[in-house]
Amino acid sequence: MKPLKKEDIKQEVFDLYDDYAHNRVSRRLFMDKLSTYAVGGLTVASLLSFISPDYVKKIQIKPNDPKLKSEYIHYDSPKGGGSIKGLLSRPADTKTKLPGIIVVHENRGLNPHIEDVGRRAGLAGFISLAPDALTPLGGYPGNDDDGRELQSKRNREEMLEDFIAAFDHLKAHPECSGKVGVVGFCFGGWISNMMAVKIPNLGASVPFYGGQPTENIDKINAPLMLHFGELDTRVNEGWPAYEEALKKYGKEYKAYIYPKANHGFHNDTTPRYDREAAELAWVRTIDFFREKLG
Repeated sequence: MKPLKKEDIKQEVFDLYDDYAHNRVSRRLFMDKLSTYAVGGLTVASLLSFISPDYVKKIQIKPNDPKLKSEYIHYDSPKGGGSIKGLLSRPADTKTKLPGIIVVHENRGLNPHIEDVGRRAGLAGFISLAPDALTPLGGYPGNDDDGRELQSKRNREEMLEDFIAAFDHLKAHPECSGKVGVVGFCFGGWISNMMAVKIPNLGASVPFYGGQPTENIDKINAPLMLHFGELDTRVNEGWPAYEEALKKYGKEYKAYIYPKANHGFHNDTTPRYDREAAELAWVRTIDFFREKLG
């Protein structure tokens, strides 16, 4: 059987995986429904393998990249989960203080992909901190299925406090200039929006396909850059009301909707990845941080 390609897979399969990835269907129901698309030579095993993340071949920046100084640290989150683990990354040869970026994971903890994104931010000339909100439960367990289950056991408001504490920690770091922004994906997109609401001196916020706040939008001071996939109807349905409120209160924002892109289009370890949209969104994100954080 020839290798599967993205165009071989029906959109309904990606939508089904999105439901499963966000705990809207059980694994048993997911597998049952997935079997209905195993036709024409496709098997359930081949479909599952194709749509699952590949953390071995798809990592862009290796953990031991000599251009980076990257290490695990712990910081204190008194209103959240206590001592939180995070990956701190910055250029190896830096001699000046750098602007900071908090990198917020999806709904499955600090997996290898988000660590990779943290390292990418470091190579772009920032000091980045990618926390693991699963730290109080033992940390990212090594696979996304168990990671989702663990994260569902934590209160999301307490997790928000963990990332606010990460902002405070990075802002005070001796290698940081004191200007700190945030970028987050999926659950991390919601965190990025909420950090803009909660932190008056947040330097910039870049939510990727994140849920939107519904109150206290008038308190946002940070400039926003928002990225959406055109096919991500679940998240996108909340955008018009959010945009209306941002306009009402005169907030600074840029929003991009990427044609034919799915939820998770930036994650290059899964077939939902859209290379053109992801690369453009990342360039826009880094340029935005350079403009707003210095």
